[in-house]
Amino acid sequence: MQRLNAMVSPLTLKVIHELIAREGLSPKKVTEAVGALSRLFTKERGHLNQAYLDNRLLGAAYLQYFLPVNLVKIQLLLDEMPTPQVNESFSVLDLGSGPGTGTLAVLDWWHQQALPYALSVTAIDGSKAALGQARQLWDRYCEAASVRAASLPVTEGDLERRVVWLEQVKQRAPFDLIIVANCLNEIYTNAKDSIEMRTGMVREALSLLAPHGTMMIIEPALRETSRGLLQVRDRLLQEKRCTVYSPCLHENDCPAMINLHDWCHEERTWDPPAVIQEIDEQVGFIKDALKFSYLLLRKDGKTIVERRPDVYRVVSELREMKGEKRAWLCNEHGRQEIGRQDRLASAQNQTFDQWHRGAIVQVEQIAHKERGGKVSALGRIEQEAAVQIVRAV
Repeated sequence: MQRLNAMVSPLTLKVIHELIAREGLSPKKVTEAVGALSRLFTKERGHLNQAYLDNRLLGAAYLQYFLPVNLVKIQLLLDEMPTPQVNESFSVLDLGSGPGTGTLAVLDWWHQQALPYALSVTAIDGSKAALGQARQLWDRYCEAASVRAASLPVTEGDLERRVVWLEQVKQRAPFDLIIVANCLNEIYTNAKDSIEMRTGMVREALSLLAPHGTMMIIEPALRETSRGLLQVRDRLLQEKRCTVYSPCLHENDCPAMINLHDWCHEERTWDPPAVIQEIDEQVGFIKDALKFSYLLLRKDGKTIVERRPDVYRVVSELREMKGEKRAWLCNEHGRQEIGRQDRLASAQNQTFDQWHRGAIVQVEQIAHKERGGKVSALGRIEQEAAVQIVRAV
């Protein structure tokens, strides 16, 4: 199965660049601010606060670099989630919307798909400046694309004060899609039990989700933020608040939490816009792939593929070693490392060579050899074992 590279639409890039140009900031300063913001998101997370979008320079840096990057991630998951069951209007709630990353992603996706129903996105964020940018991006896109059947109500609200914003948006519920993109890790950072507080926020948001709807949660592909998301996942599933559509192929506790050094994230191919490539060269980034952690949650039990004991998610790269290749798989039986020796490559197992992180695969039989009275933890694909890619990404 061929993997298609994700792209940012030309119209989306156009409206973003028009908004940045209005700020009248030096391109050099904006590029330097991209580097500073990246450090806050990664190495200097202790200094990150929710007010960074109120800073004019950091806000422009986010628009220039991080908004297009994160927008594509959201659109990849819009394509992955089940087709919305909509009668008249596709209703979306974008929690912690910032300058409209999810909002613009949905608008552009909806327009490109030419979907036969109206669109309504409710954006909530604690930054008045960011909501203003979201409004400008939305209006300019709608004007340029001659979009009429789309509306954007915005609400200024602190996600940590969920009683307030819940009351404000309840009248617009239920929502067909709820987006929580790259903000779960930024709330309740000083709470005694930040995981429980974040779980509570997601729990309340799920009460606004339509029975046929999807909740999309995206977090950075860092060990700290990814493991935090997995902890929230486990608590929600233990409470039976929802089920996982993807990426997980089970509702058990996440096996990546057993080892403190493990975490789970996605890596998708893309064609970065020229402006992203230029900034990468100047700042020293390598944004040759989109990396993120995510959950698509449902209330109706739908799953991305039929779950079976012989169906697995590939949760690592395909590693080439001397005389063999190996990868880590995950399903209801946990995580296990699988290898196939090069000399055992065959027509039956040749798709093993196309495995990649995030792919869903089916393996007819995995052998575990016994040595010295102990069964090896390393699984082996033998020459006659049939291997398929059920779903590529």
